[in-house]
Amino acid sequence: MASMAATTKLALHFPENLHTTKMNKNVGFSRKKTLKVEEKENTSSRRNLSVAANSGGYQAAADMINGKKLNGFHVGKEMMSSNCDARMLGKFVEERFVYRQTFVIRSYEIGPDKTATMETLMNLLQETALNHVSGSGLAGDGFGATREMSLRKQIWVVTRIHIQVEKYSSWGDVVEIDTWVDAAGKNAMRRDWIIRDSTTRKIITRATSQWVIMNRETRRLCKIPEQVREEVQPFYLDRLAIAAVQNHIEKIEKLTDETAGRIRSGLAPRWSDMDANLHVNNVKYIGWILESVPIDVLEHCNMTSMTLEYRRECRQSDLLESLTTMKTSGSEDSINSNHSRDLVSTHLLRMNHDKAEIIRARSEWQSKQQH
Repeated sequence: MASMAATTKLALHFPENLHTTKMNKNVGFSRKKTLKVEEKENTSSRRNLSVAANSGGYQAAADMINGKKLNGFHVGKEMMSSNCDARMLGKFVEERFVYRQTFVIRSYEIGPDKTATMETLMNLLQETALNHVSGSGLAGDGFGATREMSLRKQIWVVTRIHIQVEKYSSWGDVVEIDTWVDAAGKNAMRRDWIIRDSTTRKIITRATSQWVIMNRETRRLCKIPEQVREEVQPFYLDRLAIAAVQNHIEKIEKLTDETAGRIRSGLAPRWSDMDANLHVNNVKYIGWILESVPIDVLEHCNMTSMTLEYRRECRQSDLLESLTTMKTSGSEDSINSNHSRDLVSTHLLRMNHDKAEIIRARSEWQSKQQH
């Protein structure tokens, strides 16, 4: 997809009561000496935009493992021209419907067990989606917004993310991320991802998300304008990263003081947690959710899946509370010290002063000895 639904650090915030409420361009990349743009009409009146990049630009040092491009840069004897490297960091595959980017897991992206954290995975998904938008040719004057959206002061906001992790990559591993988009009903868009181990080519993570449009000034949701729909439809790909039966679409229960097993209060957003709209970036919420998870679970278990339902936005001046309850899988019994069984946890992130919901979440855990 294009400029739609980029999981950016920008438009991941939601108004109150969220849950109650053909400019067709084909983009392709090839290795050539110069950057050129060619447009031609086809029989369906669709405009095919061909972008040739990766020119004989400057030489630069870059990380490289077995000749692969890492962290978004084409590495080897030549690098992208300086005019392209800020936007065309990956490549389009499958006739421009899928955007692909490669990353190496850095030392500052791992946890105590030297594997990537859930926050790292979410950040990589965001980065790939944003570069998909930038490279598509539809980007307007804001992150993730198309030109028609920018004219209307509109942005994409995420309402739901579900991620399933088969294996967490280790420090120094190289991963390859594919992303694409499709319609989700009349007024929403779905963005999916898969993450592969670059060595084994095995899919180790799958994720899906749903997006709607918000006016960036009024902070109110709105329908997708027809002009925007015409921009993004040519990038739709009818493919699911996660089968519908595995997508945990059942309602996440709301925790209360009585039903929560643990409550952590006084969580305060920092300036570094803010995005370009001075709202908390969506990945930051994961860390606060985990603040109320028992330490022995964090030490002995891996999170194998997580579902986040975003309810409203959060600002730096807000104080938050994190609530969690944990149960053994398929049982109503509370967790004890035995980690041989899978665990299921329910979470709530809310305002400290008025208890207004920010995020509901559900996660599944498995013993590291089994995973």
